[in-house]
Amino acid sequence: MESNGKGVSIDGVPLPFEAGEIDFGEPGTNGQHSFYQLIHQGRVIPCDFIGVVKSQQPVFLKGEVVSNHDELMSNFFAQPDALAYGKTEEQLQKENVSPHLIPHKTFGGNRPSLSLLLPSLNAYNIGQLLAIYEHRIAVEGFIWGINSFDQWGVELGKSLATQVRKQLNASRTKGEPVQGFNFSTSTMLTRYLQGSSDIPADLPTALPKI
Repeated sequence: MESNGKGVSIDGVPLPFEAGEIDFGEPGTNGQHSFYQLIHQGRVIPCDFIGVVKSQQPVFLKGEVVSNHDELMSNFFAQPDALAYGKTEEQLQKENVSPHLIPHKTFGGNRPSLSLLLPSLNAYNIGQLLAIYEHRIAVEGFIWGINSFDQWGVELGKSLATQVRKQLNASRTKGEPVQGFNFSTSTMLTRYLQGSSDIPADLPTALPKI
């Protein structure tokens, strides 16, 4: 996300579009009730599904028709199809879905996704996966005409953090009031200092013995 988060081209010209991407995800089916609703029926978000052929810890529970890994992989194969093809109003009518639920259970489909199937989850395959994503970021930068290999955007926050650090030290060691910040930050800093006034300014550097 950081590499292509730019507002100007490599020549310093403002970009006429928003560059960069926001990456997030969850292992297994954890994302089912976290953000799948968003990607299926909300805004269009291109997504990647990463599956593994061989499980490192296969578990077969009594009474279950498939292993825990096969259960997860069932979702791996199903979700991209749901995104791509969706479900129409006509299909729901044939399933005798209540008319008032049809608008809520209709899926438009035509949502992009990429499925990657790894032979196994080992260092070599993970390295290949990371290399693919690194290559993709670099190519995006070349296409957009931006420099993916510097991060000037983080400098401002680091510089401001230095000012806050100096203020915290001065307030804790010398009792100096908070000054030089905007009203919101000054108020929060003052509240923070008041609420943590019992913390000694000269914290020990060695860990206490247990």
